[in-house]
Amino acid sequence: MNKEFTYDVIVVGAGHAGCEAASAAARMGSKTLLITMDMNKIAQMSCNPAVGGIAKGQIVREIDALGGQMGIVTDRSAIQFRMLNQSKGPAMWSPRSQSDRKRFIEEWIKVLSHTDNLYLWQDIVTSLIIKDNKVCGVRTMLGIEMKAQAVVLTNGTFLNGLMHCGKTQVKGGRISEPASYGITEQLVSLGFKADRMKTGTPARIDARSIRFDQMIRQDGDNGWHQFSYLRDVHRELKQMPCWITYTNPKTHETLRAGLADSPLFNGQIQSIGPRYCPSIETKIVTFADKEAHQLFLEPEGVDSNEYYVNGFSSSLPWQVQLAGLKTIKGLEDVVLYRPGYAIEYDFFDPTQLYHTLETKQIKNLFFAGQINGTTGYEEAAGQGLVAGMNAHLNVHGGSPFTMSRDESYIGVLIDDLVNKGVDEPYRMFTSRAEYRILLRQDNADERLTKRSYETGLADRKRYDLLCKKQADCADFIAFMQQTSVHKGQIDGWLESIGSNALHEGCKIAELILRPQISIKTLAEVLPELKAKIDNTTDEVVESCEIQIKYAGYIKREQTEAAKLQRLDQIRIPDTFNYSEVQSLSTEARQKLSRIKPKSIGEAQRIPGVSPNDISVLLVLMGR
Repeated sequence: MNKEFTYDVIVVGAGHAGCEAASAAARMGSKTLLITMDMNKIAQMSCNPAVGGIAKGQIVREIDALGGQMGIVTDRSAIQFRMLNQSKGPAMWSPRSQSDRKRFIEEWIKVLSHTDNLYLWQDIVTSLIIKDNKVCGVRTMLGIEMKAQAVVLTNGTFLNGLMHCGKTQVKGGRISEPASYGITEQLVSLGFKADRMKTGTPARIDARSIRFDQMIRQDGDNGWHQFSYLRDVHRELKQMPCWITYTNPKTHETLRAGLADSPLFNGQIQSIGPRYCPSIETKIVTFADKEAHQLFLEPEGVDSNEYYVNGFSSSLPWQVQLAGLKTIKGLEDVVLYRPGYAIEYDFFDPTQLYHTLETKQIKNLFFAGQINGTTGYEEAAGQGLVAGMNAHLNVHGGSPFTMSRDESYIGVLIDDLVNKGVDEPYRMFTSRAEYRILLRQDNADERLTKRSYETGLADRKRYDLLCKKQADCADFIAFMQQTSVHKGQIDGWLESIGSNALHEGCKIAELILRPQISIKTLAEVLPELKAKIDNTTDEVVESCEIQIKYAGYIKREQTEAAKLQRLDQIRIPDTFNYSEVQSLSTEARQKLSRIKPKSIGEAQRIPGVSPNDISVLLVLMGR
């Protein structure tokens, strides 16, 4: 075998999961190969040109805290940034960014091109090389065998991909890109359980045909927030607005006339579809009483006339899509670049994975991204990072890297996948996390950077930055806890903002607990506090305020999380035979035998396993 084609880790697919997986494995020291069909479409934003959003933004912050690249690439390619939900508590704050699609790809290519130990190859993988239930490499369409000690599959929508636009069907993983064949068939023959998912994408339209003066302008934020914790990473591009418009009864009437030719409704597509990102035809049928649906027109780039019609995903014939768009205010003269389409593709039941994302059937084989039944760039990237780290650790030795549900949204995501499986494309929401006050976007570095540094991914620069932030926070909080405010010093100001005057002197930290007061507003009347702020970063000020105001909630969730951790520490032997335990329910025996949880905590989170079943297991484990 040619040594040029021998690696530690091979990653198949250069989407968001694949890029993070390959980058992580290589930076940790593995000789890594990233195989892609098209080197010009690395990290392609297949759907909307945006990163982040509710809960998704927290995932990107976690990726950055761990030493991943998505946050950095997003900041450098951003053309609009917003911090969502700032009117709510900090557990709900979620960063979101529109990206220049072309610049996003370019930034990722820069990252990969300047990563030591990382190599690229343009080809299509058709099968895996497997010996004694262990992966040993891959075979490609060009007939090349490439050897590796670990393989990460991040195939996206390409496994037996089939696109639909009306009655027209086109084989492929994305428009104008071929599908991938062979891998599903091989893995199914080895006992893997596979199924089909479906998703869709909206039409792209020409900005020159849009009447922006008929729409609502939506600008981004100009504050200091961003995705990356690194201080030398900034938004570099011109910032651009998005635009809001609405469908109307005429739109719905036009689209209904074409439903008979919609693959989503005429039986042409039978796959599992997304509940939380429905097509426009699904919306008008499911919510037939609604006269309008909100649409966002999102720019694809600084130098592009292409706009993405967010909220108008469709598989209807292109003529129907066009006619429907022309009924919308501001789009009466719309010109299409390309219509929307639906795509169905293969995925594998994620209960066949460990929390490391290694498959249970084949050693050193990892799955990440849409192959696990998830949707979203962010979910894919988070999985890719974990898979890449663990692929490296499997090859070179070291403890598996996993995260608990109270440690990260990525931990919640993976735990849900391997314990519950999916019955629709899985996307992250804050509601899926029990401990969201612990899993805030502001503290991802405090939760994860040290662990990643000790594992070997996050570098010293990032770790030192964390240590300085923690020291600065401790100093600032101590200052507020020790500095007194005297009675009468600010009574007039307190009354002016609707807060009670002081009955006696108190510390600054006590005043910060009041809902009407923030550190920065209080600094307007306390010179010593303003002087302290002037020598402190906005990041530290925000972190300290959250820690003080929400201390009680944080402590309560930490107590609840500790209870969960105790159950996770009670291990279940891999050889445990559930089928012999007749005191377990039939459903529990079946699911526990299939999923094989590693701990009582994991068993408890499997749907269909009752509290009584858990009690039985605790007794059998000697508890």
